[in-house]
Amino acid sequence: MAIPIRRGSIHRRRGPFDLRRTTFGFALIALILAGGGMALRAAWRSAGRHPVAAVLVIALLLVAALLVLRRRRRARRIAETVTEAAYGIVDAGLAELDAAEAARAEQRPEPPEAAAHPVDYAQLDPYAFEEAVAELCRRDGCADAEVVGGAGDLGADVVATTPDGRRLVVQCKRYGPENRAGSQDLQRFGGTCYAVHEADIALVVSTGGFTEPALDYAEQCAILCYGPEELAAWSEGGAPPPWVAAEEPAAGVSAP
Repeated sequence: MAIPIRRGSIHRRRGPFDLRRTTFGFALIALILAGGGMALRAAWRSAGRHPVAAVLVIALLLVAALLVLRRRRRARRIAETVTEAAYGIVDAGLAELDAAEAARAEQRPEPPEAAAHPVDYAQLDPYAFEEAVAELCRRDGCADAEVVGGAGDLGADVVATTPDGRRLVVQCKRYGPENRAGSQDLQRFGGTCYAVHEADIALVVSTGGFTEPALDYAEQCAILCYGPEELAAWSEGGAPPPWVAAEEPAAGVSAP
């Protein structure tokens, strides 16, 4: 025996519940209600100034309400149409937000990576070497790193502020493999890095390495020494930057 089914008892299936979509839908409805409230408030104020027009508007609203009550099905269809339109606006807005977020994600800079090809710092001219060291500092978080070397620099070639707020002073020695930085180089730098430049971290970078007396003096004065091996490890990402290595035991002392 067939069971009669009333029309309208089968509702159209809706998609799964979406909290974000529902939230934006309620927000849109709230905006519409707020706009309607403001419109009613303006109408109320206008009614005080134009009572005859207000009476006519109220009469029209009453007639419209009676028509709606008499045509409840049609009103329900209109309400469903308005609701679907509202959700369509919400879906379009969410799609725009997702597209904008995806575009921003594509534009975000990639984190710094180790150099694909090792840099031969010994082949750079002295000024280019100072710029390369400053760029390493900027890459690892010293945004204000700058080259200050030149006549009257008193031993400071690069100055910077580390990510934790300490002042970094660097002297760059672009020497050949047979020319190591000696104790006199370190003594001249040691006499100015703390007293004149107010360094919290003093660093000497030498492409030719250091002599034993220079390393002894640097250890006594808490000066970090980066030779070609330490510089290469720092540049290629195989070692932490000097201001981090300075916190580790026996860090920063280069092999002769």
